[in-house]
Amino acid sequence: MRIGIVGWGVETQSAYRYFGPEHEYLIVNEHPRDDFPPESDKVKIQFLKDEKPPGITSNVMDLSYLDGIEKCDKIIYSVTSVKNLEQKFGDDRDFWQKTYTVWHIFFKEVRTKNLIGVTGTKGKGTTSTLIYEMLKATLRQSSGPSGGPKVYLAGNIGTSVLDILGAVQEGDWVVLEMTNYQLYKFPYSPHIAVSLMITKEHQDWHEDMDEYIAAKTNLFAHQKKDDIAIYFAGNEYSQQIAGSSPGIKIPYFAKPGAVAKDEGVIVIGDPETEIIKTDEVKLIGEHNLENICAALTTVWFTLSEVEGQIKLEAIRKVLSTFSGLEHRLEFVREVDEVKYYDDSFGTTPDTAIVALQAFVEPKIIILGGHDKGLPFDELVNEVIKQRVRKVIAVGDTGEKITKSLMDKGYKDIVTGLKTMPEIVAAAREAAQPGDVVLLSAGTSSFGLFKDYKDRGEQFKTAVAALV
Repeated sequence: MRIGIVGWGVETQSAYRYFGPEHEYLIVNEHPRDDFPPESDKVKIQFLKDEKPPGITSNVMDLSYLDGIEKCDKIIYSVTSVKNLEQKFGDDRDFWQKTYTVWHIFFKEVRTKNLIGVTGTKGKGTTSTLIYEMLKATLRQSSGPSGGPKVYLAGNIGTSVLDILGAVQEGDWVVLEMTNYQLYKFPYSPHIAVSLMITKEHQDWHEDMDEYIAAKTNLFAHQKKDDIAIYFAGNEYSQQIAGSSPGIKIPYFAKPGAVAKDEGVIVIGDPETEIIKTDEVKLIGEHNLENICAALTTVWFTLSEVEGQIKLEAIRKVLSTFSGLEHRLEFVREVDEVKYYDDSFGTTPDTAIVALQAFVEPKIIILGGHDKGLPFDELVNEVIKQRVRKVIAVGDTGEKITKSLMDKGYKDIVTGLKTMPEIVAAAREAAQPGDVVLLSAGTSSFGLFKDYKDRGEQFKTAVAALV
């Protein structure tokens, strides 16, 4: 069999391993990479020689790299490559009948029905990890020496679903972080679907906001009556998306789901069960109370057969020890009484606003990057409201952010820096004892950096080098 692979990323590389060396392969990608497998009689590789424009996959004009892929017997595509395939092959039914993603394979083949899918604009990784940790802790405590079913975490969090497919057994639990790209025109939904807050995002890839919402809706739309739909009560889009499910609907930040009360305590149920005081939670930031309540609601009602005190103790332990994921408001280091935080994962103006609101200290913030077409008005207003000591504006959007700030009378801006060591040096010069230096760019990193991970790693390296 000849297998076509479109896009060479984490998921399609897992497909290459999954199908194994006995097949022939045609691997096509928008640009050259240094991790392609060696070409041979069985492996052919095609890519464009011109440099790819900055931004997400599917923004190249030349689709010749796809030539011949339609002749393959089976085609697996990277989720962000689909727009190029649609442009190239249109509604060709024969083509699409043999063309799919690793997610189609996983949902069709996985042995367990205990699938939990998490989507949202931001917070998916943190919430998915919290659900994973809470499930593990609760099942371990309730099962005793036998250990009980295993729990897996996969998807956009970094582990391809095909890399765990062979290990998952009936009765095991799988937590899946799922993006709009993975859900685009997707025909399956998990037993438990979770929608976090939804805001405007990825408008450089989707035709419009309606298409973005439609993709997210697929997490719920194919559920059955005995499935569970969990949603954020404080977000209209989240309510709308969950409303497409025929299943049991449970809100969070509203009863009977988990609520973070003004009195500084997180509760769940009706009547309420107190879970933990908010000052005992290790995650920082008001926005993480939403993520915590989403995860707590999911686990509490998913494991309804587990005795309440067991769940309570297991969940409380997770919340009092879990400090967050890499590049998500990650504390890097304190130098000369100034604390440095890496929030490179935040790639929208809304996430930069949330990061600013997470600290009461005076702040120096690093903003800017690749232009995704999102407005910066509210972020600029927050910078002024927070009395940010200095803004370091970089990348394609640096000029736009600078103009918007200056139009509103804010002039404490550094511009024109091209490397992370320069950016961190400027932040250090501006900072005073007691300040926070915050990398929360408010947009994606393409241009100056490979991706948000590269941007965050370069920031941490530059901060580590400070003496």
